[in-house]
Amino acid sequence: MNLILIVAALSGALAVAAGAFGAHGASGAAVEWLKTGAQYQLIHVLAALVALRMEARGPAWLFVIGAGVFAGTLYLMALGLPRWLGAITPIGGTLLIVGWLWWAFLGWRG
Repeated sequence: MNLILIVAALSGALAVAAGAFGAHGASGAAVEWLKTGAQYQLIHVLAALVALRMEARGPAWLFVIGAGVFAGTLYLMALGLPRWLGAITPIGGTLLIVGWLWWAFLGWRG
């Protein structure tokens, strides 16, 4: 069983569902939150799958977890939960940045 692959695939499915909800069922600020969350989540699901294929498991996990925190807080706010969750969103973004930097370091190191 490849847990990263399973989590990434489920994350991709969630991103598509969130994007569809944003396009067809949401209004106001929720539309942009869902759109932004889905975009970042889908991009980082793909990055995680490529990193996994290249055997860079650390960055792959950071992409999946970071995208989950980043997009998840936006999705929760879009569903009506308190806006203070927006203060947690940058933690996910930071994990995504660290994942990219880690992957760059692995490439530099060879």
